[in-house]
Amino acid sequence: MNLKKIRTALLVLIAAATAAVFLLPLVWMLSTGFKNDFEALAGQMNFIPKKPTFDNFVDGLTGELMNVPITRWIFNSLFAGAAGTALVLWIDSMAAYALARLPDVPLRRVLFPMFVASLMIPGVLTFLPMYLEFNQFGLINTYYALVLPYTAGAFGVFLLYQFFVSFPREIEEAARIDGANKWQVYASVLLPSSVPIMVTLGIFTFMGVYNDFVWPLYATTSPEMRTITAGIAMMAHGSYTQAYGKLMAMTTIAALPVLLVFIFGQRSFVRAITQSGIK
Repeated sequence: MNLKKIRTALLVLIAAATAAVFLLPLVWMLSTGFKNDFEALAGQMNFIPKKPTFDNFVDGLTGELMNVPITRWIFNSLFAGAAGTALVLWIDSMAAYALARLPDVPLRRVLFPMFVASLMIPGVLTFLPMYLEFNQFGLINTYYALVLPYTAGAFGVFLLYQFFVSFPREIEEAARIDGANKWQVYASVLLPSSVPIMVTLGIFTFMGVYNDFVWPLYATTSPEMRTITAGIAMMAHGSYTQAYGKLMAMTTIAALPVLLVFIFGQRSFVRAITQSGIK
């Protein structure tokens, strides 16, 4: 019994130490955001600012920082994340439904392995062809360039396919006996039952689109069209190279939407699991 308690205590200590390692940069970021530039540049390992100030946050949100439209960047990131997530959930769910439940889809036994195989292709290999394609159609530096690259992905199809293919056929057959067509089975039977999977896919998709850095950096050319990640990177290599307080304040503001989505999405995910059931 004592060995069990010791083992439990060691696991708790390891978990606490691991959590501290991951939380330390976040705490340092938040602390630096409340420091003035002189104190931030001092490089002292103090997590509590000597003279806390909200000026960095206020200046960023009110547009006082010269030629830096922070609020527009946040809007661009939120819009791209929300639109991309909505399209991914819609397109991937329909594709997974067709591959898993519709036997009359041509070559569906060949298409699904191709989807899975595409997961092994590094995204960097498709970066240049995708950029050239968007440039050819004149979509660079538009909202289309910020949204369309994320509108469908093999991961979402693979994730939803595993759920749809294991869904009891008796329920689907009962719906068809009641007069439901293929679209009604998809929209009224399968989708409500897949809420936990959809929430999970939505969380990861939104976080991926919102946090993406490389594509928005090259797909946008004007300051007004940049996302918050690309915008902060430009600030770090521009006029605010040594303005660590302002950079950390903007990074904190940029991290808040993703943090809130993850927290509330996680609650929705747990609630969906506990409350969901096949009636």
